[in-house]
Amino acid sequence: MKNSLFLISPLLFLCGCSTFQPVKDSAIHHVLDPLVPDRALTSSTPTIAINRPSIPSYLDRQQLITRTEGAIMMSKLDLWAEPLDAAISRVTASNLSRLTGSMAIRPVENFTTLDYSTLLELQITQFEPDNSSQMILQGTWKLQPVSGEETSAHFFRIVVPIPSNPSPMTGRVNAMNQALESLAREIANKLQVTISHSSVAGH
Repeated sequence: MKNSLFLISPLLFLCGCSTFQPVKDSAIHHVLDPLVPDRALTSSTPTIAINRPSIPSYLDRQQLITRTEGAIMMSKLDLWAEPLDAAISRVTASNLSRLTGSMAIRPVENFTTLDYSTLLELQITQFEPDNSSQMILQGTWKLQPVSGEETSAHFFRIVVPIPSNPSPMTGRVNAMNQALESLAREIANKLQVTISHSSVAGH
């Protein structure tokens, strides 16, 4: 009996060791990046807080999704490294800062107090590829002064070809970065017009 117990114990030990073997994580964690060239930020204006955008609920998940003919497919290996709405806010703030030279354009949660004069509100209704391998970014944006009347929203629809890439999801993320750059340039152009009009009115 004792001999059989001695034989069984090593087997149990080996089984226990194999149970707790580390599991290899093969997932790829993607991030969005600003594409506007970096520059020294020397201005304290404009002061803009970037609100987290409203996005469709099917995009509000860690997995990258593909929508085909009314169905949603979620990738098991391609994941976002941060919530998508937070990533869009972060990248938009960086792109606008670089375009305007302002050090006071940040995601709204990065402001400790109400130190901004304008809130950028984004409503995104589509941010995904279509059936012809083009990235579609569509929705509305609005620059709302903290103190002032309600402003109107601007509709946008940006179409970017998805570049060929050894990894299809990497090409998709690159196209998303390009779409966000185009959106930031559109908003920055409006900012320049607004600033010019304010300067003329001040004189």
